[in-house]
Amino acid sequence: MKISEQWIKQWVDIHQDTQTTVSQLTMLGLEVDDVLPAAGEFSGVVVAEITACQPHPNADKLQICTVNDGQNSLQIVCGAPNARRGIKVPLAQVGAVLPGGFKIKKSKLRGEESAGMLCSEVELGLSEEGSGLMELPNDAPLGESMRDYLQLKDTIIDIDLTPNRADCFCVRGVARELATLHNLPMNEPVIQTADIKHNEAVSVTVQAPKACPRYCGRIIKDINNTADSPLWLKEVLRKAGLRSIHPVVDVTNYVMLELGQPMHAFDCDKIDGGIMVRMAENLETITLLDGSEVQVDESFLLIADQNKPLAVAGVMGGLDSGVQPDTRDIILESAYFDPAHIMGKSRRLGTHTDSSLRFERGVDWQLQERAMERATELIISICGGHAGPINTVCSEPDMPQQLEIKLSAGHLKRVLGFDVAFDRVTDIFNHLGFQVLSDQSGWTVKTPSWRFDLSLAEDLIEEVVRVVGYDQMPADLLHSDDVIHTLPEQQASPITVKKQLVAKGYQEVINYAFVSEKQLQDCHLAESGYALANPLTRDMAVMRTHLLPGILVNIQANRAHGELNLALFELGKVFNRSVAQDLIQEDVLILARCGQAQPEQWGLETRAVDFYDLKGQVDDLLEAVPGDVSYQLGKKPFLHPGRQADILLNKQCIGHMGQVHPTITQRLKIKTPVYMAQLDWQSIAHRTLPQWQAISKFPSTRRDLSIQLAEDLSWETVKQGIENSIGSESDVLRQLLLFDVYKGEHIEKGYKSFAIALIFQANNRTLEDKEVDKLVAVGVSFLEKNLNAVIRT
Repeated sequence: MKISEQWIKQWVDIHQDTQTTVSQLTMLGLEVDDVLPAAGEFSGVVVAEITACQPHPNADKLQICTVNDGQNSLQIVCGAPNARRGIKVPLAQVGAVLPGGFKIKKSKLRGEESAGMLCSEVELGLSEEGSGLMELPNDAPLGESMRDYLQLKDTIIDIDLTPNRADCFCVRGVARELATLHNLPMNEPVIQTADIKHNEAVSVTVQAPKACPRYCGRIIKDINNTADSPLWLKEVLRKAGLRSIHPVVDVTNYVMLELGQPMHAFDCDKIDGGIMVRMAENLETITLLDGSEVQVDESFLLIADQNKPLAVAGVMGGLDSGVQPDTRDIILESAYFDPAHIMGKSRRLGTHTDSSLRFERGVDWQLQERAMERATELIISICGGHAGPINTVCSEPDMPQQLEIKLSAGHLKRVLGFDVAFDRVTDIFNHLGFQVLSDQSGWTVKTPSWRFDLSLAEDLIEEVVRVVGYDQMPADLLHSDDVIHTLPEQQASPITVKKQLVAKGYQEVINYAFVSEKQLQDCHLAESGYALANPLTRDMAVMRTHLLPGILVNIQANRAHGELNLALFELGKVFNRSVAQDLIQEDVLILARCGQAQPEQWGLETRAVDFYDLKGQVDDLLEAVPGDVSYQLGKKPFLHPGRQADILLNKQCIGHMGQVHPTITQRLKIKTPVYMAQLDWQSIAHRTLPQWQAISKFPSTRRDLSIQLAEDLSWETVKQGIENSIGSESDVLRQLLLFDVYKGEHIEKGYKSFAIALIFQANNRTLEDKEVDKLVAVGVSFLEKNLNAVIRT
C-alpha cells in the first residue's frame, strides 16, 4: 500500500525525517517495502496561463502560444492538442531541468522562437501516460512553483502489510500506529452529517445475511455531471497509485484510502426495483468495470437488482450499472462483507482489486455509516446534489462480536522478561482504540471493530512490546531448568544415517514436498495424491506420495550437466490418503544410483551399477536393525517387473527397491538404468546395540556344496532353509555364503546351480569332521526333501 508521508502528518503531528518514520513503521510491524519521491526531479517549472494561440506559419501541428508566467509574457511554440487560450498549465522556464536531466533552453522551432516549454504530466514525471498539457484549476496562482503548488516536497511510503493487519490499509490505521508510538492524539477529520434534501430511500433486501451482515445505501440526486475532481483529490490518488476516473469514483477511492472502507456507486437510472444482496446462481455471468465478462457460481456473493447482477460483492462493480459521464442520480453503497465469503474470489476471477484486498482481510464492521457520510460530504462539495436518507439493513446476530481479553501484569512481565510501566500499557491500549478496564492486577480489554487478529492475552502482549520497541528489551542471560533430552543409543538420528551414506559416496538432495500431478501420474503414484487447494504454481500442485519423482528430476538435471555417475539420497516426508481419505504423513529414506559402479580406473573392469550394488547398500543400512531382514518379489508398477523386491523386516514390508521402469526413465530422457530403494524411516531408525563377544580361539571349518534347483527359487529361501534346519541341531554354523550362480551347459533348462560355502566354528572346542559332516547332511536333507534340490558332484 502506497501512502503519502504528508498525509500521515496531517493525521498525527510528528516532526521527524522520513527515514525515522520508515524505521518506526517497520518496527511496529508495518514493513516498509520502498520509499519513493512524490514526483520526478524537476526545477524551474511554474504555473502559467496561455493568453493567446495562433497557428504556426510553417507547421500544421504546432501553435504559437503567448504565455503569462505572472511576470512576463513569453512566446512558446507548442504541439499539444489541448493547448488553447485561457487555460493554466505548467511552464518550464528557460534554465529549468526536467526529469532525466533534460535542460530547457531558448530555441527556434520551424523558424519561430520558443522561450520555454509547456508541460504534460508525463514530462513532469507525474504520470506514465498522457496525451496533452496538464491543465490546472483556474484559481492556480500564476508564477507559483509547481512543486509548491502540487505539494511535491513529499515522500511516498510503500508498506508491505501482513494479512493480519487489514486495519492499516488506510491512512487512519497507519496514523493510529504512529500516534500510539509517540503518545499523541490523532487529528481525525470532522465528518458532517448530510442534510436530507429528499425522502427517497433505496430499497435494500439482503438474502444472505451471513455473507453480508450490514449493507447501507443512499440516493444522491442531481449531481453535476460536468464537474471535475479537484487537483488535491487527483494528487492524493496519484500518490497512492490510483488514477482519477470520475469525481464520484475518485471520492469512493479517497474514502477507502482515508478510512479503510471500500465503497461503490451505481447509476440510479440503471437499477430496476432496488438493491438485492444475494448468492449467485450457478454459471451466472456479469461484465465487470474492467470490461471482462466473468462467470460465477453459488459461492459468490452478488449485489443485484430485480433483473440482473450489478456487482461481485467485495471484488468489483459491473460495467452496465457503473457511474458514467452523463450520470445524474447515484446510489452510494457501503457494506460489511464476511471475509470468509470474499476470500479467494478475486483470484478465481483472475482479477485483483483494492476492494477485495481489504474485504477478504476484514474491514471495520462499525465504519459503514461513517464512511457513507464522509463520501456524501465530499461528493456534494465537488459535484453538488441532494442527499437522501441512509437505508441500513443489519443482521445483528451475524455481525462480528467484540472480544473481551484479560491480561495480568504478572503474565505480561513473565512473557516479556522485563517491566513496562502500568500506565504506559494502559495508554498503549487506549491509543490503539481498545476499551480498557484496569486494576492493580492487570487489564480487561475489549477489542476494537477494526482488529480481527486479537483473541488471546499473548496478542495483547505483542501489541505492548511492538510499541515499546523490541530494541528496548534488556539483554539478560536467560535461565532455564529444562532438561535437554538426548536420543537413546538404540535410536539412530537422521544425522548419523546421513553421515553413513555420505561416507559411502552418496550425496544428499532436498526437494520440495510439492510436485505436479503429471509427475506422479508418469510414475504411477497419483492414486493417493493430495491436491493443494491453493498451489503456488501448477508444477507444485500436489503433495508428493513418494520421493521418486523428485529424485528422478535431480538425476535428469545432473545428467544434462554432464554428471553421469550419481549416488543420491533424500530423507523426507511423503503424503498419502488413507481409505477414509485422511491425510497420512510418513518419513521415508530413498537411495538412488545410476551410471558406473566404480570410478574409472585401470585396475577394475568398468561396469554399470546393478540391482545387487544397491542391495548391498540396503543390507549395510539394515545390518544393525533388530529383526530378520528378507526380500521377496515386488509388484510396484513404477519398477522393472523382473528387477524389484519388497524389503521385509520380521515379515512386515518396510520398503521396496529395484530398477525404475524403463518407460519412466525414457520419458525423462535418462539413457541409463536407475536403481532406487525407499525405506520407512521409523522402521529402520531403531538399532541393536553392539554386544561384546569373545573371539573363538578354535579354528573354523568350511564345507562347499554345489546344488541344482529350480530357477524360480531364491537364494533367500535356500539360505533360510539351511540356517533353520542346521540351527535346530547346533549353533555352530557361523556363516553361509553364495559364491557362484550358474545356468547353462550341463544344467537342465529351467534350473540353476548354486555354489554355497558353509562355515562352522565353536567357541569351546575344535569341531571334528564327523560332527560337521552330520550338520551338512542335515542341510542337504532339507534341500532334497523340501526344495527338490540335487547335489552336484
